[in-house]
This record gives sequence, C-alpha cells and structure tokens, in this order.
Amino acid sequence: MDARTGFPVVGMVGGGQLARMTHQAAVALGQSLHVLAVAADEPAPLVSPNVTLGHHTDLAALREFAKGVDVVTFDHEHVPTEHLRALVAAGVKVHPGPDALVHAQDKLVMRRKLAALGLPVPAFAEVTAVDDVIKFGDAEGWPCVLKAARGGYDGRGVWMLDNATEAAGTVAELLDAGTPLLVEQRVAMRRELAALVARSPFGQGGCWPVVQTVQVDGICVEVIAPAPDLAPDLADRAQDLALRVADELGVVGVLAVELFETDDGIVVNELAMRPHNSGHWTIEGALTSQFEQHVRAVLDYPLGATDQVAPVVVMANVLGAAEAPAMRVDERLHHLFARFRDARPHYYGKQERPGRKVGHVTFLGDDLDETRRKARLAAHWLSTGVWLDGYEIH
Repeated sequence: MDARTGFPVVGMVGGGQLARMTHQAAVALGQSLHVLAVAADEPAPLVSPNVTLGHHTDLAALREFAKGVDVVTFDHEHVPTEHLRALVAAGVKVHPGPDALVHAQDKLVMRRKLAALGLPVPAFAEVTAVDDVIKFGDAEGWPCVLKAARGGYDGRGVWMLDNATEAAGTVAELLDAGTPLLVEQRVAMRRELAALVARSPFGQGGCWPVVQTVQVDGICVEVIAPAPDLAPDLADRAQDLALRVADELGVVGVLAVELFETDDGIVVNELAMRPHNSGHWTIEGALTSQFEQHVRAVLDYPLGATDQVAPVVVMANVLGAAEAPAMRVDERLHHLFARFRDARPHYYGKQERPGRKVGHVTFLGDDLDETRRKARLAAHWLSTGVWLDGYEIH
C-alpha cells in the first residue's frame, strides 16, 4: 500500500509500451504503477516515476521488486516460469499466476491443454527430430507450420515448410540450436480475429467486441472493431470460448485469444495474458480500455463496462519505415493533425527502425470504408512522411 496515496501498488514486470499505456490508465484510478524495466530508456520508464531497473530473468531482482508492490503483473510473458513459482511460494500475489501464464509462454503446453478441453485447435505435434515433422507433413498435408514453442512474436519463431526437403534443413538447424519446437497444420482461414476478455480473481468476466486483425509479414498492421460482417452466432461463440479459456486456466487480467476464422467456424491460434495489440482501440473506442481493465482485474476491483462507443473503430499500427523519413516525427504529427483533426495517435517513445511498432493511431466513425481509409492513410503518413493518396502538403 502506498502510504502517500492510500492506494495499493501494482507492479508490472517489463518496461515496454504496454506498461507505458497501463501507467497512463492507472493514473486516473489513483494507482501507483511500479515498473521493473531492463533499461531507463524503455517506453514505460520515460513516463513513469516509479521504476526499478532489473532483468526479468533475475530472480533476485524479481524478489526485491515484489517487496514494494501489492500485486505483480506483466508487460510480456518472458519471465521464467520457475521464477514465478518461487515468488508465489514466497507469498507474492502474481496475476496471472504461473499455472495460467505458462499457457501463453509455451505453445506446446497451450495446444495440449486446449485440445484436452475440446476446444478447436489445429492438428499439432511435438518436434524432437526431423522425422517428427516429415511424418506430420505426410499425414496432415504440406505445407505445415513449424513454431518455436517458447518465445517468438510478430512473425518471429514461425516457419512455413513446403515439403520434406525444406523441413529437413530448417528443423535440424533449429534443433541443433536448442530451440523447442512444435509443428501444426496450416489452417485454411478466411481471416484472423481476436477475442479480448478480462477476468478478476473473484471470477467476474468481461469481453469486448470481437475484432478483425490484419497481418502483413506476420505483423499486425490494422485492427477493426467490431469485425466486419461477422455472424452474430460466431461472435458469441468466440467470446464464449475466450471466457471459457480464461476460467479454465485461471487467468487474472486481460486475455487475448487470437483466432482463425474458417469455413467451419473458428480455430485458436495464440493466447496472450496481458494487454494486447488487438485491444489498443479500446483506449478511445470502449467505455473501459483494456489497460484500465487489466489494473482493475489484478486488484480484484469490479470490472468496467466494455461497450464500444462508436459504430466503427479502426486502429492502425505505426511501423518504422524501410528508409528513415526526411521529416521529423513531430512535423509528421503536425501535418497529421492539420489533415485529420479526429486522429488519435499514440507514440511509445521508441526509436524508429524498419518494421518496429513505434506507435498506433485510432479513428472512430460511422462508415467502415471511410474510417479504414483514414486510419490507413494516417499510419502510412506517420511511418513514412508520404501520403498514399497523393495529398499535397502546402
């Protein structure tokens, strides 16, 4: 408990943009969000006065950090599971707990658990030898998808294997490097969706509208809320599935369930047990943002309403351009505001480099095509300093 404010203290491990935006949400709730960051120039330490420098793989640093907070939560899933178990054994309140979080840390553990629950997942198999992949591909069909069981994000740690010859070289190299692997059936999907929910220790759940996520080269570039033309029964099924996963795994906080929509329904792709890129639109687009909801959940406060506040909300990620723009970022913001007064940009305090998520921009509207057009133009402009539609700056 913070003696200065009388409010409990939330400790977030990780100093990235998710911690930065969680800090911003916590301010309005009177919370003292403390951050464990690796470096002082990470996104969260640039805005938060309550920062401890230390590495998330250092158990001593985690123990020391936990002494000054009432609950520990996460900006990412990379804290070793055994360290989290040690914290829990020492009486530290950890949300989500290690028994839940391991399903977001280890894709093989996640696949096995969801399959045991009878939830829709692709066919999969553990990989300990090249033959495991070749037998799987021959049985389930080529191409198939090879994944690192731990680590990997934004398209990293995923390899598409077209045939046995290609598999032999890739798998052997990764196994030699000590990478834990699994292989999955390639899903014939219509599009990608995400169901974002939250759950409190009391067991209260809340869910936002199901969204469509648009990926380019394994990186999410756009999120549309709600997912256009999604059948109501399928949307209900996706929300029910996400709430069931949260309950069955004992998740506390925000849970993002990434989904494939197929001709037969939905299939679970990935899980994330923290605020998620697919939920950034909720900052302006929902009555309670995912960041505020996460703070509420880990403190076991009643959850907030998740209603969408406009018919259409589109969030587009701002990625570092292949070539550095000639115009400074503050100038790009200036011109963005001059053209789109309703643009809601968020920058993370990160240096621009090719393909890196350095921010996002959100638009609310009534018309899907127009709202998407504005978001696409704005994000491209902020990334490159070039208007896609030939708009001239005077």
